[in-house]
Order: sequence, then structure tokens, then C-alpha cells
Amino acid sequence: MSAETETSQPGAPRPGIAYLGNPQSGPPAEPAEPAPASGCCGGGCCGGGAEADAGGVTAVYQVTGMDGEHCEGAVSLEIAELAGVTGVTADATTGQVTVVSQAPLDEGTVRSVLDEAGYGLAGH
Repeated sequence: MSAETETSQPGAPRPGIAYLGNPQSGPPAEPAEPAPASGCCGGGCCGGGAEADAGGVTAVYQVTGMDGEHCEGAVSLEIAELAGVTGVTADATTGQVTVVSQAPLDEGTVRSVLDEAGYGLAGH
């Protein structure tokens, strides 16, 4: 097979790559198991930002500095590397990042990871 037939089109999803981000914007797409929606605004943000469910704890963070798909992916990848995180969905339009983890995350750790990546944690 030639190199031309093996190359995918720009912007097309590549097999074996997990894309994270806003599902309405095309690739990158949300994780295979998104955080369950609950409460008035989804993800439990009206109930204090975290709640337990069958998949663990869901927390919604307000993140500053995201302005597009690349930022959604970067934020998602940084948070996904934290111990115990099982799912992350970032939305640059709202600035909300929904995180599902096995146990509540330390807010200082989340803030530090975001700061190092060039983003800010405005609230939880």
C-alpha cells in the first residue's frame, strides 16, 4: 500500500487515538463513557460540584483560558493523568470541565496541573 493511501485526511479521527473535548465540535470527541448528567446544569455543578454515582465521583470545574478544541484536549489530557481519574470532558464554550474519578480530587492538585499547562481554575 502506498503512503498516500495510508494517510488519513486532516481532521479525521485516527484509529487507536482517544480524543477528548467538546462533542459538538467533531474530533476530538468525548470519552467513550462520558460523565452522567444530573442536576439543573449537568454534571452536578448546582449541587456543590461533586456527587457520588455508580461510576465514582463527578466534579465540575470552571477553567479559564480555554478558547477552542486544542485547549479542550490539552486540559482533558492533563487532568486525565491524575491518579483515579476515569473520565474527563472539557467545553471551551462554557469553560466547564467535568471530571469523573474514583474518589474526590484534591483541588490544589487540579489547580497545580492546570497552572502548569497554562490554564486557571476559577471555581469548583
